[in-house]
Amino acid sequence: MSDALDEFCSWENLLQAHRKAARGKRGRAAAAHFEFDLADRLLALKRELATGQYRPGDYVHFVIHEPKRRKISAAPFRDLVVHHALCNVIEPRFERLFIPDSYANRTGKGTH
Repeated sequence: MSDALDEFCSWENLLQAHRKAARGKRGRAAAAHFEFDLADRLLALKRELATGQYRPGDYVHFVIHEPKRRKISAAPFRDLVVHHALCNVIEPRFERLFIPDSYANRTGKGTH
C-alpha cells in the first residue's frame, strides 16, 4: 500500500474521522447504531478500504422547505466516516498548494 492509503486506512485516522462525523449527531439513531460496536465497525471499514472492497451505501433523499424548497441527499453515517477519513488525509496536502488569498471552505479562513 502507498503511504497515503496506509494513512487513510489507519486506525487512528478512522477513529478521528468517526469523532468528526459524530459531532452534532450523537443523539441520532444512525450514529448511535454505528457507535454500538464501534471497534468492530471501524475494523471492518479499515479492512474494506485497504482491500478495495468498500462500497458506499444508498443515500436518503428528503425535501426541506426553509428558506425555500430543496431536495437533500444524505449519505449513510458509515460513509460520513469515510468522507472525514479521506479529508483528514487530502486536506493538508491540498492546503499546501493553495494561495494565501484563497478562503472558500478552508479551516481558519472565512468571508470576513
